[in-house]
Amino acid sequence: MKKIIAIVLLASLVFTSVFASGAKESEEGTYKIGICNFVDDASLNQICENIQDQLAEIEKEKGVKFVIKYDNCNADANVLSQIIANFIADDVDLMVGIATPVAMAMQAATEDNQIPVVFAAVSDPVAAGVVNTLDAPGSNLTGTSDFLDTNAVMNLIFALNSDADKIGLLYDAGQDASTTAIRTAKEYLEKKDISYVERMGTTVDEVILASEALVADKVDAVFTPSDNTIMTAELSIYEIFNKAGIPQFTGADSFALNGAFLGYGVDYANLGRETGKMVAEILIDGKDPASTPVRTFDNGTATVNIETAQELGYDFDTLASIFAPFCTKVASITTAESFSDL
Repeated sequence: MKKIIAIVLLASLVFTSVFASGAKESEEGTYKIGICNFVDDASLNQICENIQDQLAEIEKEKGVKFVIKYDNCNADANVLSQIIANFIADDVDLMVGIATPVAMAMQAATEDNQIPVVFAAVSDPVAAGVVNTLDAPGSNLTGTSDFLDTNAVMNLIFALNSDADKIGLLYDAGQDASTTAIRTAKEYLEKKDISYVERMGTTVDEVILASEALVADKVDAVFTPSDNTIMTAELSIYEIFNKAGIPQFTGADSFALNGAFLGYGVDYANLGRETGKMVAEILIDGKDPASTPVRTFDNGTATVNIETAQELGYDFDTLASIFAPFCTKVASITTAESFSDL
């Protein structure tokens, strides 16, 4: 009888050991990732989609599994804090923060636990204080930047209209992505002795009123940087400028997608893919965020909304020849709500 009990116990121990070993192996190569988007707009949504598409490709290539928890705080600081708290409670292996406010909130929330954070579309990560330098971030955060070459956008404005003498600046003063770009635009215009008018808004209704005010100001063109507040309102304002015959030059192709005359800047689909690669490098290859350089991109693509251009009296071929000396590529797009609608 004792021998039978011993055999049963031994078999039980063997089964338990095998089961435990199998469970451990099933967990290996599985990584939990928390992705938080700042707001629902064409640029940021495109980044999120491409991050997840890139991670799906890496899953197949590397034989790993990414368990992704996605959420959107819709520019609400309280909701953002709760989303990050949920990620931490879920014991994620890494967090991805889309846009500067999310990156900064994740930075504050991970000071003690040091969960790796990969940010995306942070226009000026050094000025925002999320990294020490682009080459050596110095802590648990690194990622991709959509830094805008503002002078290049200004050059495009005056390539189209060398006689322009009043430029409208449309932005949200609370957006970190606008701070450096607007300061640079002012410096550029002041050196050329060109006047400018600033109009700001923090909601769609305020942005509409600001746009109408710029029309009343009789500006020759409008400049908007890669500002998420204006991006959210773009579908509601582009016709205001079109009807007034005012070209709007912006800091991302998604603005042109939503009706603006021209968007200049990085390829957000590519930025999303590169962000996904950085996530995998940290989780799979063991790279340290502190020594992983922030990735920046060529700002050389000008994207023209051909429907808006026609309404303003321009054809694409003429515009392409005008803009070609000032950028690496001139592309065309038509108005849609999102890139998936094209």
